[in-house]
Amino acid sequence: MSTDLPEYFFRVRENGAFVFKVDTQNRHRRIEMDQIAVVNIRNGDVKPHGDRELSNADMNAIQTWMDERRETLAARDIDDILRTVDHLNHTAHWVQTRAEDSQLEMVTDSLLMAMHDLRSVLVRKKADRLLREDD
Repeated sequence: MSTDLPEYFFRVRENGAFVFKVDTQNRHRRIEMDQIAVVNIRNGDVKPHGDRELSNADMNAIQTWMDERRETLAARDIDDILRTVDHLNHTAHWVQTRAEDSQLEMVTDSLLMAMHDLRSVLVRKKADRLLREDD
């Protein structure tokens, strides 16, 4: 393990993270992690753990992590969507070249409904953007 450990550790959870202060300067020379806060990335809440008061350095580190985490999640969203486009293309190729009638019977209605729903939302959002551009 590296000797240059970060000052803070963020244990990621679905809506944010538990924030720990990393301590290696103790008499046992062990890594100790003291929970200092809970962060909710969706609404920006930072709740100190227990009776702890967060320092400016703590808050700056937490805010930096939240900003970086939001960027990471946004990039993952776009990547997931682009992967979905790839999956749709693979699905079209499978349907055209390898799908058997029984397989198509299992998936056709679900695919058609999902694609219809997606198309409706995309068309509506595109129309909204075009209308805003005209204003």
